[in-house]
Amino acid sequence: MTFRSRVIAATVAAAALAVVLACLASFVSTRSALMHSVDESLLQASHGPINADGADDTHYGSFTELVLANGQTIPTSGVPIDDTIRSYAKGKSGQVLRTVDIGNQWYRELIVPLPAKSLVSCSSGICEIKSTSAQLYVVNVTGQVSELRKLVRTLLLVAAGGLLLALALGVMLARAALHPLEEVTDEIETITETSDMRRRLEEGDADELGRLRRVFNRLLSSVESSQNLQRQLVLDASHELRTPLTSLRTNAQVLSRANELDPDDLRQLTNDMVTQVDELAALVTDLGELARGERSEGPIVDLRLDECVDECVDTARTYARIKDISIDATVEPSTVLGRRDRLIRAVSNLLTNAVKFTPVGGQIHVASHDGTITVSDSGPGISDEDLPYVFNRFWRSASSRSLPGSGLGLSIVAQVVAEFQGTVSVDRDPVLGGARFTVTLPTPAFEE
Repeated sequence: MTFRSRVIAATVAAAALAVVLACLASFVSTRSALMHSVDESLLQASHGPINADGADDTHYGSFTELVLANGQTIPTSGVPIDDTIRSYAKGKSGQVLRTVDIGNQWYRELIVPLPAKSLVSCSSGICEIKSTSAQLYVVNVTGQVSELRKLVRTLLLVAAGGLLLALALGVMLARAALHPLEEVTDEIETITETSDMRRRLEEGDADELGRLRRVFNRLLSSVESSQNLQRQLVLDASHELRTPLTSLRTNAQVLSRANELDPDDLRQLTNDMVTQVDELAALVTDLGELARGERSEGPIVDLRLDECVDECVDTARTYARIKDISIDATVEPSTVLGRRDRLIRAVSNLLTNAVKFTPVGGQIHVASHDGTITVSDSGPGISDEDLPYVFNRFWRSASSRSLPGSGLGLSIVAQVVAEFQGTVSVDRDPVLGGARFTVTLPTPAFEE
């Protein structure tokens, strides 16, 4: 069932319900008005003197009669005496108003029970009825019933016409209301077929459809930005991979003449190839980390930041000993929101970067407190003109291009911090003189 069909069906259903309720209310109110006057006349007659001889008004078609407990009527008439009348004649309390069919004529009956020894007027004066009985008041309502039937036929015709009108209006309204939506659908289908993420929809008015257009435009912007980042990542990765692969190919060609090389040259060539393979492996690992995007798997939980920092510092000291670099850590207990594997990776990248740029015999200082991590080194620092590009992918300063690395470590740090809705900044440490990276992560809100 299409959306257009559902709109038409909903419109017709609502109109049908309204028409049916209106017709029902009209019928009930008309019937109540017609029968109310008849019932009032019968009730008024029942409050008058009881006449055992009966009374007949042929002009209005109304009469009364007395019904004894044995079913005998005074005077005798053609009114059928059923079980309901007999039950009231035998002493059933209360009274009843009803509509009955007598000889293809409709009558309104009022049955009023009379107790034993009731006094009624008769031809000889006042008579006493020894047993219980019932006084029956009858009035002809065939004309009213006929008018009600005509009203029902009229209301059915009105309801049918109303439904047909509702169907026609539903089709027209659905066509008019859904036409702008069809235009949006056509534009979206065109974008899907052409894969042109640069195209945008006309935003339109400040209504629900305009909101849909604006939201879809934002989605297109996000997709376009994601595609651009992916293309740039592929281009940058291919550029970074080209150099070590070319070097490996050259060394492999030289290695094919291994019998012509000195043992020292062969050993150096082999070491260079191992180093290049390690660089390629690190680059592939970093690319995989970046490919995870801004969101990694697993929930964000409360983490002990001091424990994560201590673990990373212990690992970094292993590599720092090769250059005789001392790493001092001032770590205070604190808790942050994040994922352990991603947080460990970010802190490790900061420490690896500090060890790489710190000279032999230098110093690195790590501080952690209240959700903040600071990593400072005694290296050359970062120049002011390079500061805006530090966290870009594959970016390496002129002084670091001769050092091993892919230029992805700090970009991974920025990605992890952004994932945890934190901040990262870099400046110059006033004491050690080198670069100082500061990471601030959100802390959980503890209720008192």
